Amino acid sequence: MASPYGITNAPKLTIEAVQTVVPYKVTDQRRSCRVLATDPIASGIFRRCLHVVLYYKNVSEEDSGWIFAGWAKESLGKAISEQPMLSGRLWHGKDGDGELEIVSNDSGVRLIETQVAVTLSEFLELKEKEEEEEAQLVFWNDIDEHDPQLSPLFYVQVTNFQCGGYSIGISCNILLADLLVKEKFLNSWANIHSNILSSNNELKKPLCYLHNLKRDGSSPPSITSSTPRKDCLKTLHFKVTAENANLDGETCKSLALHCVEETESRLGSKMDSEFYLFVKENSKNIIEIEKYSKHKHVKPQLSIKTQVTCAGWDEYLGAKEVAFREGNKPINVSYWIGSVLDGLVMAMPPLSQATLGVNILVAIPNENEL
Repeated sequence: MASPYGITNAPKLTIEAVQTVVPYKVTDQRRSCRVLATDPIASGIFRRCLHVVLYYKNVSEEDSGWIFAGWAKESLGKAISEQPMLSGRLWHGKDGDGELEIVSNDSGVRLIETQVAVTLSEFLELKEKEEEEEAQLVFWNDIDEHDPQLSPLFYVQVTNFQCGGYSIGISCNILLADLLVKEKFLNSWANIHSNILSSNNELKKPLCYLHNLKRDGSSPPSITSSTPRKDCLKTLHFKVTAENANLDGETCKSLALHCVEETESRLGSKMDSEFYLFVKENSKNIIEIEKYSKHKHVKPQLSIKTQVTCAGWDEYLGAKEVAFREGNKPINVSYWIGSVLDGLVMAMPPLSQATLGVNILVAIPNENEL
């Protein structure tokens, strides 16, 4: 059976509601981040995104995806008030023809509510056999390259399973992925959500509870199709730390090449000779994107004071510990980079402001076997 996402043999998923969540309070001082890319279309910044899916069991009568989504209308609004760039937009400067930048203009994020005709355990068994099935649990529309200011950069999809269990699917444009990583956004949001539940313990169901609203049983007619897919990628993260040195500029780029070679060796896949490198330095509100050639740079000679270690996804996001309701941690978590047709390397600031170093993500297509 076909799903709304074009995936065959998947259980039928229906979209029940789409809402826009705006920051709880107006952003006092708007933030911006310049995006320096000679060819934004070729570099894929309008399509590339980070997807995260967290699966939760139903632990009580007051716990379901429908109830979570109702409370999330409030908790997500407060969470993005602390990280307003997530509810911002890409745009081409004031005259509409300038360089790209991300602006925290409080335009909001999308909250999608869906349901699927299968139990959570059945879906997880299906996912083990066919990983593509998981792509329907996240919602993403590619950014309009002509009018990017109209396109959200962050989506949340809550999917209800027949057993009462649910999943929370996160889709974030790759340009803002460091906010999920460095700022531990999911953990902050979960803490806000849990505090709201504690303070409203007498009100067991939220005001924005979808089942209290009159519906005719059909999906909203204005919804466009979602475009995520699970690309054939292998991804590794590397943590680079150093003493008495600031790893930026050319050194950072050379370290990226070192991590590419380590990824090729560990995963048995080969990165294309040219790929796009995304660099966001700690001291600048600028993301630099350039086409990077493996043959034009020299692998760095690392000193004893510079350490490169391979780390797992969860060390960066901490998603396995994200409990929106006290004691209910996810039973399964998935991560992947979406809409990547070729290799990708990202260099992001370290988790701690006091740490000198960089986090490097390397994604290599599976089909490029050594």
